Amino acid sequence: MPDDLLVKRRQPSLAAPPDSDAVAPAAPKLPVRRRQQPAARYLLRGLAVLYVGLLIMVPAAVVFWRTISQGWGAFADAVTSADAVHAFQLTAIVAGSAVAINTVFGVGVALLLTRHRFPGRRVLDMLIDLPVSVSPIVVGLALILVYGPESGWFGKGLDRAGIQVIFATPGMVLATAFVSLPLVVREVVPVLLEAGTDTEDAARSLGASAWQRFVRITLPTIRWALGYGVVLSVARCLGEFGAVKVVSGNIIGQTQTVTLVVDERAEQGEPGAYQLSVILVLVAVVCIVLVSLLRPKEDR
Repeated sequence: MPDDLLVKRRQPSLAAPPDSDAVAPAAPKLPVRRRQQPAARYLLRGLAVLYVGLLIMVPAAVVFWRTISQGWGAFADAVTSADAVHAFQLTAIVAGSAVAINTVFGVGVALLLTRHRFPGRRVLDMLIDLPVSVSPIVVGLALILVYGPESGWFGKGLDRAGIQVIFATPGMVLATAFVSLPLVVREVVPVLLEAGTDTEDAARSLGASAWQRFVRITLPTIRWALGYGVVLSVARCLGEFGAVKVVSGNIIGQTQTVTLVVDERAEQGEPGAYQLSVILVLVAVVCIVLVSLLRPKEDR
């Protein structure tokens, strides 16, 4: 046999490992994910549905049933009465003004907290959440102490100038704006922090003004968060009761919003409370639908 053929036969096969005694490295062990038992999963779902049902669905269903049982005529009479029409108009004015104020203020404060560093920044950040922890009735009382026509700090001067704040629309707007203050700010701040300042810095280096940077860069970045916060503010402002009742005086046909009319008719046993409550519930449902549509798909 030729020597070169013998050498070829002695060469190891390419498919075989060069060292048969070598041990292959062990594959890393993946954590074992414990699957939740079906019984526990169904129990949690049942408890969640029961909780939501007892807290929200059952009361709302009772209100709708009482409204339907009284007929369409009673619904039309309750909604088109003079007090109800005035309440709807006043509610739109108060809620619209408060939402506009908080939208402008919320965006400004969000930019201030995320784009600037200054003494007292943390204090301002904490004060933004104050309306969440303070009772609306306390808010109304505080506004009376500040803007009251008799004993308020600024109320006497405003009263001499012919400006009435308490027991009038301006006081109701202030109270509603206060209780809904954090909603826009807390929706916009995380988006601004995540976006950073690189794009804005590049636009500034190219000569863009502050207004151009806001309109072309900042506003498109926060548009969905801003819309989400505005919708939440609308729902909160329409349903405000405690602070508005204190500062408005609850004067029939003058300073009553829809929630105050519902409260008065329910206490007096007068017709119309269920019908007006249905309107508020429907508005809340519309707000929830809008919020779900505005929410990004990855968060749904």
